[in-house]
Amino acid sequence: MSADLRQGQQADGPVTAGTQTAGASDPTPRTPRLVGVVWGLLILNTLGSAGAKTIIPLPRSLIQMATMGALVGAFTLALAVNLRLRIRASAYILLLTLLLVPSMISSVDLESGFGALFRCARLSLFVGTLWLLSRWWPGGLTFVRHHIRVYFAVLGTVAAGLVISPGAALADTYGGRLVGALWPLTPPQIGQYAAVIIGLTALLLLGRRIDKASAAVVIVPSFVLLALTHTRTATLGLFIGLALAICSLLLTSAAARRFFTWTVVVIVVAAVGFASALQAWFLRGQSQENFSNLTGRAKVWDALLAAPRTTAEQAFGMGLGDKSYGGLPIDNSWLAVYQEQGLIGVALVASIILVLGGVALLRPPSLERACAIFLISYCAIASYTEAGLGDASPYLLHLALAASLLAAPAAGTPLVALPVQALPVQAPPVPVTPGPRRRIPRWAQDREVR
Repeated sequence: MSADLRQGQQADGPVTAGTQTAGASDPTPRTPRLVGVVWGLLILNTLGSAGAKTIIPLPRSLIQMATMGALVGAFTLALAVNLRLRIRASAYILLLTLLLVPSMISSVDLESGFGALFRCARLSLFVGTLWLLSRWWPGGLTFVRHHIRVYFAVLGTVAAGLVISPGAALADTYGGRLVGALWPLTPPQIGQYAAVIIGLTALLLLGRRIDKASAAVVIVPSFVLLALTHTRTATLGLFIGLALAICSLLLTSAAARRFFTWTVVVIVVAAVGFASALQAWFLRGQSQENFSNLTGRAKVWDALLAAPRTTAEQAFGMGLGDKSYGGLPIDNSWLAVYQEQGLIGVALVASIILVLGGVALLRPPSLERACAIFLISYCAIASYTEAGLGDASPYLLHLALAASLLAAPAAGTPLVALPVQALPVQAPPVPVTPGPRRRIPRWAQDREVR
């Protein structure tokens, strides 16, 4: 699978530094292998430290040291491969940098404790690492392959935990939903990772950047894990985001049109033939009242909005926290940002979604654009029942990947090095030097006249 994902990586990227003409201002270099390691460390940092009980008990302090060490290592490696601090202009990272301002202003008061300053430092390192990686954002599929590989490895630990200890992986604490038995991952996390790599792999298959066997190796087990998590948000985000991404390819790809047609047929048949089973899976044994309250989330949201706030708290928030209110998780990105970074933070996060969406709509149809549309749509849908758009999280990494896919190539740098067709060389005409003028005898001239 990894060999197929690596196939065509050079063709996706821009011309390497060795093929640039002399005197280019800032040619986009070949992506070093360490960049993939940096991306993997960023993903490790966003896995979190709170979740289900693992087979071997892992102290939370040890997990936090591992995740923070991964972030420090990512920043150090990114700095090592980009010592000249060459960066690419990115509206996405610029808006994330501006998001640090209300985060710092609200966290300095220490109303949320010293943990708020610690989270600000973590977000600063996260954003700084993205700035260092932006040099290799030419709009190719290199980071998509890194994204799929690393999250597939994470899901591999979940599958291994399910095989080793099914009782721990399907614990009653989460109602029999799949959790991480080797690393503390919650069902929403597993569902998110599975949905994202399923969607990206399906788009690579449509674009013929991966063969069917390798795509099945990724999609089939990931879909099984997604079904075992019973995560409704991830499932809806997968299907809606994939539908929007495929629609962006309908006018230029016959494979996308066939895939879309067959998908609609399968969904209709499944909805008619397995309606009761799908409804039972969707409700997860909950009552209609509990389902309408979004598993109790609505009560937390109403209490958060009804809480009294000063003008400064409304503008800048309460400081970066653990995305909870009254000891209960907020589970809504917009309300979590409002709680921690205020209305200014909400405006900046909304600007991120709108800017990325607007740029995606203005780009010509391509596989990169389709992948970006899928990621942006998924994050926008998941933001309603999941928190994470205002702090270092997998959702910010998904959007960073979308920004890298939408990044315009450097000035004067083509996306693909096209071979120059050799033309036949025609020898220049040989100049003819006139010799001395020959004198014609008189009798010859008379004969020519006659």
